[in-house]
Amino acid sequence: MEGSIICKGEVYSSGGPGLFLLGRAETLSERLSSEYEGRVQLVYLDPPFGTGDTFSVKLSSGKKTLSIPAYADTLSREDYLAMMRTVLTACHRMLAPDGSLYLHIDYRMSPYLRLMLDEIFGAANFMNEIIWAYKSGGRSTRHFSRKHDTILFYRKSKAVFFNINAVGVPRGPEKRNNMKRSVDELGRVYFSIRSGGKTYTYYEDTPIFPSDVWDDVEHLHQRDPERTGFSTQKPEALLRRIILASSRPGDLVCDLFSGSGTTAAVATKLGRRFLATDASPVAMQLLRARQLIGQSEPTLFDGAHAMRILYDAPPLGDIMPALTITRNVDAAHIRYDNAEGAALAYLAAGSLDSDGIFTPFMYTLRPTSETVLTAPNHPQICVQAVDHAGRMAWHMV
Repeated sequence: MEGSIICKGEVYSSGGPGLFLLGRAETLSERLSSEYEGRVQLVYLDPPFGTGDTFSVKLSSGKKTLSIPAYADTLSREDYLAMMRTVLTACHRMLAPDGSLYLHIDYRMSPYLRLMLDEIFGAANFMNEIIWAYKSGGRSTRHFSRKHDTILFYRKSKAVFFNINAVGVPRGPEKRNNMKRSVDELGRVYFSIRSGGKTYTYYEDTPIFPSDVWDDVEHLHQRDPERTGFSTQKPEALLRRIILASSRPGDLVCDLFSGSGTTAAVATKLGRRFLATDASPVAMQLLRARQLIGQSEPTLFDGAHAMRILYDAPPLGDIMPALTITRNVDAAHIRYDNAEGAALAYLAAGSLDSDGIFTPFMYTLRPTSETVLTAPNHPQICVQAVDHAGRMAWHMV
C-alpha cells in the first residue's frame, strides 16, 4: 500500500522552532522572498565556493563507513553568479530594515560576490570583510598556504541591529603590550599603560571585542564531537558569534544552503527561529537529526509544533525495512529488524493527514536491529523510514 501514500512534509512538537524546505535555493527564492518579505533578521549563507569538486558525507553504519554524495559544486562561473544573484536579491528583500547578511566564501568567488553585494545592498551598506583564519589542513610548497575564508557582512539599512557586547570575552589575566599589572583597593586585577600623557586602564574582567580577523575559532577536526560527516561543515562557535551579534532571542535566522544544519542548530540553542533550505536529502536528514537528538520522544499532541520539514518532491527510495507490527488494546508495536543490512538513519510512527503532512507519535534516530516503536493503537498508523542518504519510504499499518 505504500505506493499510494503521498507525503509532503513532517511536523514535530520538538526541535526548532523552525522550518526546513527541501529544494534549490534559487528555485525557492521567489516564493520565500514574497512570503518572508521584511521578516528575516539575519541571513547566513555558506554556498558552494566554485571549486569544481563534488562533496560527500561520511557516516558510520555498524562496522561500515558510508560515503554518500551530498552536492556537486560544478557550475560554470557564469551559471554560479547567476544563481547567486537570484539568491542574494531574494535575501535582500527578505531582510527586515534592521537586518543583516553574512556571506561565507573563499578566494575563488569573493571578488565577484563583493561587487554583486555592493550592487544589490548598496556599497554604503558594507559592514565588514571578516577573515576567518584557521590552521587545519595541509601545507603548500608552491605558494603561501591558503588558510582563511572570507565572510562578507552587509546591512539592509543604517537602522541595522548589531550588538558587539554579546560577543565580547573577558580580557583575562594575560599581560598585553607591556602593560603594568596592578590590583585596586577592591582586589580587582587591572592593567595600565601610559601613552600621550594619559594613563589607560583595563580590568581583566572587562570584555575584549572581536576584530574583523577571527583566528580564535577553530576549524572542525576529524574527531570533533560536532562532526556530522558533512565535508564542508562549519563549527558552531562561528555561527554562535554571528547569531549573537546580529540577532535577538525570538528573531528569524535564515540559511538557504543548510548543509550540515549548523545554522539551525545554533539558532535553536540561542532561542532564535530558523528558516533553512537545501537541495540535498542528506542535508534534510542531518538537520532533522541535529534538531531531534537529545529531545525526549514526542507524544500525541493537539496540533502545536516546533519544527516543520516540507518537500514538494519527496526523495523516495527502494527502502524495504523488515517491519513486524503487533497490536494490543492500548498500543501498536512496530519492530524493525535490520539483519539484512538495510540500515536506517531514522524511523518514526505517526499519522498522515489529508494534506499529506506526517506527524510522528514516536521516533528513533539510527534504529538498531530489533528496535521497537510503541505508538497509540490507532486504526491506521503511518510508518516513515529514512536511510542515511535521506531517501524515504512510508508504510501504512
